Amino acid sequence: MRLIDDEGGQRGVVSLFDALKAARDSGTDLVEIVPTSNPPVCKLTDYGRFLYEQNKKNHEKRRHQKSTQIKEVKFRPATAEHDYQVRKSQIIRFLGEGHKVKAMIFHRGREMAHQDVGRAKMNRLLKDIADHALVEYGPQMEANILLAMLGPKKGAAPRPASEAGEQA
Repeated sequence: MRLIDDEGGQRGVVSLFDALKAARDSGTDLVEIVPTSNPPVCKLTDYGRFLYEQNKKNHEKRRHQKSTQIKEVKFRPATAEHDYQVRKSQIIRFLGEGHKVKAMIFHRGREMAHQDVGRAKMNRLLKDIADHALVEYGPQMEANILLAMLGPKKGAAPRPASEAGEQA
């Protein structure tokens, strides 16, 4: 195995017995850093400190990841024009912030007999937001709900949070 000391200096390729003896002599632990390489890479270090630094690196990676949420926007087949426009602008805002949107049209009672009204409203919505959204799946009926999952378009740049907050 390839051995690295506390300061990062290379000690070369040594046997497992010699590596353990060097760790015991220096009062440190033998930690396997890269087990998949040939020969594996091990380091003489304090194991608790190694775990702390690795946890710190993982935390930093998670901090720079962008988290996405699924936002739900609900319609009815009889949704008025102004309410439709408000919900459409909400969907565009959510997509601009990088979130996914689940657009749902609920059918109740006799509205189930006229599903074509809800489907026409969904098709109109998808056509209106085509510049901002990619349709991941849908529109499809699940029980009494017409669903479509929308994702932000790759070409559309997300708006900065400060600009998005001023609009709300």
